[in-house]
Amino acid sequence: MKQTIKLITVALFAGAITLGGYKYFVEPDSEFVHSATQESPSFIPTNFPNTPVSSTNADFTEAAEKTVHAVVHVKNTTISRQPTNIMEYFNGGGRPREIVGAGSGVIISPDGYIITNNHVIANAAELEVTLNSNKIYKAELIGTDPKTDIALLKVDAEDDLPFIPFGDSNSIKIGEWVLAVGNPFNLNSTVTAGIISAKARDLNQFDRNPQSFIQTDAAVNRGNSGGALVNVRGELIGINTAITSETGSYVGYSFAVPSNNARKVIEDIMEYGNVQRAILGISGGSLNTKVAEELGIDETQGVYVASVEKGSGADKSGLKQGDVIKKLDGLSVSKFSDLSGYLGSKRPNDVVDVTILRNGREKHIPVTLVKLETFEIEDLGLEVRNANSALLKQRGVDNGVIVSKTLTKDMARYNLEGIIITKINDEKIDDIDDAKRIMTNRDYNAPIKMTFVNQRGELNSFIFR
Repeated sequence: MKQTIKLITVALFAGAITLGGYKYFVEPDSEFVHSATQESPSFIPTNFPNTPVSSTNADFTEAAEKTVHAVVHVKNTTISRQPTNIMEYFNGGGRPREIVGAGSGVIISPDGYIITNNHVIANAAELEVTLNSNKIYKAELIGTDPKTDIALLKVDAEDDLPFIPFGDSNSIKIGEWVLAVGNPFNLNSTVTAGIISAKARDLNQFDRNPQSFIQTDAAVNRGNSGGALVNVRGELIGINTAITSETGSYVGYSFAVPSNNARKVIEDIMEYGNVQRAILGISGGSLNTKVAEELGIDETQGVYVASVEKGSGADKSGLKQGDVIKKLDGLSVSKFSDLSGYLGSKRPNDVVDVTILRNGREKHIPVTLVKLETFEIEDLGLEVRNANSALLKQRGVDNGVIVSKTLTKDMARYNLEGIIITKINDEKIDDIDDAKRIMTNRDYNAPIKMTFVNQRGELNSFIFR
């Protein structure tokens, strides 16, 4: 009996231990499970399937479809004469010969206006445009602007033509995807992709006529000139114009005229017949560490105002020598080509909000732009522009035109920029129209006498033979 009781006691004790171990080690804690299902998790999810995510895998098909039909092939036929004997070689003449060139163009309106490069249609005797549909039209040259390398053509079509709307080239960003659409090597309707590599790129930094190009790494080759540079929405942001290459073919850099500048040029051509250029009325240059040290300033970005033209918009608005221009209408200006590029999209009498630094303090000055009127006197190697009455008074003269730049290396060594030409061949000059008239009507076998006042107010004369 005692043995039985012992066995039962051991069995009960073992059962209790077994049940307790199961409860503690095996069965889940109901309270823990309850709290886990009710409270928010403390970890961060690694994906949000319902949230749109930015991607570099841009789809260019829609932009290509929108634009490829509005980019045309431009055929330029010029006539040259091949001398057949020594007399024709020296005196001109000879057998006429056709030379055919080709490029691209962009239809910008349904009624057939086409924008292209000036160098694509230069010296054309006949212009022909081929659409992506293989329809061919004779094109009329409406006008050109060699300084920006932009030209405007017109074709007469029976139906409305596909066209590309203008985008805002001021709003583009470095790294933004773009497409180049054109006809390289006479291959119609070619589309290449790339990104914006730089803005306001000046390819001729030592010229007094600074340029302002969009730089891209989209492949551009011979025949692409005059074609479209578009964003992923299919908007025109540039006209493909140039490449830098030792071989003549694409090596990774191409350049386009910004659409805002191109648009302004063609609108001027359509409205006025020529391009209305606007200027602030300052001279200056870009800043860097070396220039800043020489000038005794701390700024290394912006445009330093070296001088202000008397009577100009800048002068009337209160810009001063020593100011540093940092922004135009809120757009950053880090170098001179930023300034010249932006002003290239403006017209005379437009008002521009100029942000400057003066004595370490930022100021906003509204400046009314004035018209730049110039004339290139090729026989003298000089470009001149009209001088306002305030500048003439400052120099102590009553009339004259001011030399804005020299056109040849020979003339550059005489430091003639800024002089005021008062007479040519002893005839008084009041404006550039007088200079044109005198140079057109002069005796081409006679020397040219130029009378001028230099920067120090001294009267001089040069004889050009």
